[in-house]
Amino acid sequence: MSSEMRNYQGSGGKKIILGERLQELREERGWSQRQCAEMLGLNSVTYLHYEKEQRQPPLQFLADAAALYGVTVDYILGLTDL
Repeated sequence: MSSEMRNYQGSGGKKIILGERLQELREERGWSQRQCAEMLGLNSVTYLHYEKEQRQPPLQFLADAAALYGVTVDYILGLTDL
């Protein structure tokens, strides 16, 4: 993920915390990175890069991950805590 994206302050001054949220949601469900990658149709290394914020995911990934975890894209990005 680019440094601009990591440091982006969303509306309300919230910092995007994509990687932290992905890891939190995955671990809450007891899933491995490999399992999540498979459910999302990704290579496990690609998923790892998103979780470690080493690559910026496409919008479709955010929508798919939100559906998988039953949360909103805003939640995954850390723009809301609901």
